[in-house]
Amino acid sequence: MNGLLQDFAAQWKKQFPQWVPDNCVLLAAVSGGVDSMVLLYLLHQLQFRVEVAHVNFGLRGVASDADEALVRSTAEALGYAFHRQQFDTAGYAADHKIAIQEAARVLRYDWFRSLQQAATDPLPRLLVTAHHADDNVETVLMNLFRGTGLQGLTGMDAYRSAEQHIRPLLPFSKKILQAFADTHQIPFREDASNATDDYTRNYFRNTLLPMVQEVYPNASNNVLHTMYRLRESEQLYREAVQKHISGLLEQHEAEWRIPVLKWKKARPLVTLSYELLHPFGFSPGQVFEAIKLLDGDTGSYIQSDSHRLVKNRNWMLICPLQSQAGKQHILIPSADSEQVFESGKLLVSPLQEPGTITDALDEVWVDADHISFPLLLRPYATGDYFYPLGLNKKKKLSRFLIDLKLSRPQKEQVWVLTTADHKIIWVLGQRIDHRFRIRPGTQTALRLHYRK
Repeated sequence: MNGLLQDFAAQWKKQFPQWVPDNCVLLAAVSGGVDSMVLLYLLHQLQFRVEVAHVNFGLRGVASDADEALVRSTAEALGYAFHRQQFDTAGYAADHKIAIQEAARVLRYDWFRSLQQAATDPLPRLLVTAHHADDNVETVLMNLFRGTGLQGLTGMDAYRSAEQHIRPLLPFSKKILQAFADTHQIPFREDASNATDDYTRNYFRNTLLPMVQEVYPNASNNVLHTMYRLRESEQLYREAVQKHISGLLEQHEAEWRIPVLKWKKARPLVTLSYELLHPFGFSPGQVFEAIKLLDGDTGSYIQSDSHRLVKNRNWMLICPLQSQAGKQHILIPSADSEQVFESGKLLVSPLQEPGTITDALDEVWVDADHISFPLLLRPYATGDYFYPLGLNKKKKLSRFLIDLKLSRPQKEQVWVLTTADHKIIWVLGQRIDHRFRIRPGTQTALRLHYRK
């Protein structure tokens, strides 16, 4: 081996020592362009088990079909399994109101993941893509101009273990790959759209970077060297951030809590607030809203697609969103039932007489003589009211929960057991209705036991 092949083998051994030909299958994403065709050649020379995945995006008519034909014939010649998929990329982009390039990225990676997951071979299937050094430079510069944090300036990872995704060509420039293809007469297809500035990346590649290199001839190498230095800086940054955040966050089941005063004293406030919220889906723009929320009223909140940040007196709560629309309404058919639901388990047992009545909130007895089945188990709703035990007058359930000082997320977890005509029998884990209390003349009791 010599030249690129030798360097590629050395880089693989250095960066991915855990992956050798005997213990994995490589799913090579091959478009037919020079980068991915060179990658396929290099993997073949290292004698890995390879399967080829090709996406026909249907954007260039017969040219797209010719790309597919080249990749298919090459895979067959090398004895590799060939997977192909065609998408209506333009239609997907229009339906989801995103750019063509973003649509293509989403579609191809979703499909690649499905191929990885569908494998019946016991060996892990690793996705291998042909991103190279020039791609990394373009990515860093695009992130810089869009606005980014430290991580956005460190470029693409060579290996993402969670996705089992490898980018082994990142140390090598496009120029080196092109020269290797020419020397070894590796066939490839030119994508005519790469020569246009129709897409942002193409503008950086074809226009902006060449202009910069007229003034700074080593600009690309300088960006790469800076990127590598920033990677080391990021390691120190991550350690410091983790130390600060671990002193702020307190986990309680599915909920995270942060003392308001501690958060307000954290420094640097904006940076730590971003790192605190980002894992829960909050955007950089919401960081400033969150900081304002520290001085907000109890019950005020902001939310991401997956979580809600709520002010609750001296605490900030981060809770997963609960869809009320998706919650069940469950019929309890008889007096001897066990019902599992999303907030726990409810056991209903008939008794000839009640046991010793205690102050326990999760186990109660009610008068079965005043109850007819079926019963209904459901989340509490706006407008609900009941007669709390010991108070022979009705009270809005929302006010009752406020008096208990429950936070908004805790209120969203409240369920009620009602009669068929919607009278609340029990606010689970809190209070029974006075109308269904055990009386001196009660003949039959129901034992209700709620387990979270």
